[in-house]
Amino acid sequence: MSVYEIIFKLALACILGAMIGLERESLNRPAGLRTYTLVCVGSALAMIVSIDIYMQYYQTVNADPGRIAAQVISGIGFLGAGTIMREGASVRGLTTAAGLWVVACIGLAVGAGLYIPAVATTILILFVLIYFIRFEQFFTGMREYKGLVIVVEDRPGQVGNIGSILGDMGVLIKNIQLTHLENEDNLEVELLVELPSGIKISDVIEELSSMKELKSIDRLN
Repeated sequence: MSVYEIIFKLALACILGAMIGLERESLNRPAGLRTYTLVCVGSALAMIVSIDIYMQYYQTVNADPGRIAAQVISGIGFLGAGTIMREGASVRGLTTAAGLWVVACIGLAVGAGLYIPAVATTILILFVLIYFIRFEQFFTGMREYKGLVIVVEDRPGQVGNIGSILGDMGVLIKNIQLTHLENEDNLEVELLVELPSGIKISDVIEELSSMKELKSIDRLN
């Protein structure tokens, strides 16, 4: 493998990784332009090294050029896990983590000389990231999840009252957790709700505030 070919591969990996990273950076995601670029270039370099080692020693030892590449994919799992964050009742960063994994695969493809698949995958990923969210909004509506912590007097039927108010507004309860506050004789209700189109979390809080036994209500996210 010539020096010019190695430089071309690293440069192409840098460009492709930066293209996807720029889209993530524009949305202020945990991993952005620099992270995606580094992952893509590093993956390409790992594949280049793996192929070079194989070409040098395949006649004398039982070398497998796929071993280093396989470890790259495993290592990206740890990096991707660092981009996944729990904010209140919601989880964010899954798309960013998946994007890092795909970018690593693109880098490996460039390092292996599979330029057309690498470029085609980059274009496809950009299309998914930019336009698929619009498809989601069109076909299913934009689902918005919010978390609430409600403290009410510990009386029979309190959870049912909360459910009735939310049901009248078209708000779906996705998860609920009840905690009895012994020292205060109150009930803490932690909710993860799905808001329909046109309903804001402030509207939900305003409706729930009409409950007579309500002690407090706070947002989780």
